[in-house]
Amino acid sequence: MSLLSPTIRTMLLANGEQSAKVYHFDPVPLVRLYNPIGPAVWLASELHADGDTLFGLADLGLGCPELGCFSLRAIEAIRFAYGLSIERDHAFAPTHRLSLWTEAARVAGSIAEAQIMLRRLSSDSAAPPWIPTPGT
Repeated sequence: MSLLSPTIRTMLLANGEQSAKVYHFDPVPLVRLYNPIGPAVWLASELHADGDTLFGLADLGLGCPELGCFSLRAIEAIRFAYGLSIERDHAFAPTHRLSLWTEAARVAGSIAEAQIMLRRLSSDSAAPPWIPTPGT
């Protein structure tokens, strides 16, 4: 069973196509995948035409979230004790662009901590001090 619904897959593929055309394309992550018994989290914003290569922010819980590509098939193949596997966060609602998630995760050290920071940011319209404003 795929972690991606047909709708999310279509949207991720469209973002992948747009990214190939627009140099500074900065979409919002469309899907959040996570380890239900550990700290690993992936935020994906694009799916390449091969149907396997996702692009987004990956955090394996080592304190250094990384922007790049990862394999959907490899993530779907992960199995834990008691039949558990990687899950899709059905409640995830994209609110911030991938670049903001990436910078917040870099500063915070994890996607989970970045999520807390970005929730606070959502309640305040001012740009956070670690994000450069245009012209700076």
